[in-house]
Amino acid sequence: MDRGAFTLPALAGVVLLAFGVSEALTKKPDLPGKVHVAYWEKWTDFEFQAMKDVVDDFNRSQDKIQVDILSVSSIQDKTLMAISGNVPPDLAGLYGPNVTQYADDHAVLPLDDMCREAGIKAEQYIPVFWDIGVARGHIYGLPATPGSIALHYNTKMFKEAGLDPDKPPQTFDELFAVSEKLTKVDPSGKVTLAGFLPAEPGWWNWMWGPFFGGRWWDGGTKITANCPENVRAYEWVQQFAKKYGPGQLQSFRSGFGNFSSPQNGFLAEHLAMVPQGVWMYNFIKKFSPNLQWKASPMPHPSDRPDLANGTLVDLDVLCIPRGAKHPKEAFEFIKYVQSQKGMEKLCLGQKKATPLRAVSPGFFEKHPNPFIQLFATLPYSKTLAVAPKLGIWPEYQSEIDSAFDSIMLMQKTPKQALDDIQARMQPKLDQYLTRLKVRGEE
Repeated sequence: MDRGAFTLPALAGVVLLAFGVSEALTKKPDLPGKVHVAYWEKWTDFEFQAMKDVVDDFNRSQDKIQVDILSVSSIQDKTLMAISGNVPPDLAGLYGPNVTQYADDHAVLPLDDMCREAGIKAEQYIPVFWDIGVARGHIYGLPATPGSIALHYNTKMFKEAGLDPDKPPQTFDELFAVSEKLTKVDPSGKVTLAGFLPAEPGWWNWMWGPFFGGRWWDGGTKITANCPENVRAYEWVQQFAKKYGPGQLQSFRSGFGNFSSPQNGFLAEHLAMVPQGVWMYNFIKKFSPNLQWKASPMPHPSDRPDLANGTLVDLDVLCIPRGAKHPKEAFEFIKYVQSQKGMEKLCLGQKKATPLRAVSPGFFEKHPNPFIQLFATLPYSKTLAVAPKLGIWPEYQSEIDSAFDSIMLMQKTPKQALDDIQARMQPKLDQYLTRLKVRGEE
């Protein structure tokens, strides 16, 4: 069924039941002369508070608009349901990869005209962070907080293994060799400490292809899952399973606790190196404040120095849902967040970098993350792993995750696993592009 048609007549009642109670509990009394903007955001805890502080500043800065922020779980699904049921919020904080899917469904409003009137331009942003909010030539989402990843590594473990903590691995061959030196295995063959695990944290199993120069889509009509660069990437990944045994690695990793806990593999010092984002500092400080660590760019293939300083980037975006009662007022708040003052307060509150090119002198001085300059610089790299702008990306990513598991369990060769993805996803891309063509949205 074409979700763009919004043929879901029963959803209004479902959505009202799902959100009515929580909204009633959080709604503030109407203030005379003020327009209330309902803002749904995915964050909780200190991340939510950081945005709430910005909301409070905005509300105090003028007397026409009152933004009421509400934390909503599974926001990408619930917002779409609310739009379908004609009860959307005025503003939604979504994930970058949601933009194309929502644009395909006509679920969010294009912001081009409002940006033009407000003087908001692409040149004000680090290019990748503006581009994430663009779908088929129109801007649908403006940046909230950005993310980039780097290799986090335990310097104490490096020293104990006779490695120089100031010389992290630069290539993937070096990463494998360093991991071998750091990994500990007992006489029975059981892994007791891992240098590196390609499956950890498991959120971006698709990133290995781009780090080896591969792509998942050619930007047009072809799925490129089994391109040579992707095959090479997952052959490198499978080396770990071949070296230690798929069962051993799976068993060892299963002993890790939740990411946001002291039992996190890296925080508990069961894992020496892990790709993680700028946000990792917050969890180190909270759960393992005495951890000795550093961060460096992700490695690159030995014969591809042109791929050095690669990173995966993602972005939290602010969108105005279709059917919003107060789109102009919602955009006034978005505009406030895009200001250097608003953006830096938000990003400092969440301990992240800023998506803006211009950075005030005090931003980095105030920032507690000792590697914030690295995370701020990496998004300018030419080697960026960015989710493809495909409405079918969630399904595609699920296919990649399944293939990744089969590769790590040595049930398939990387070529077989990627060929299988290619065979399944190409017809789905064909159907997707046909739907867009019928709707005049190529």
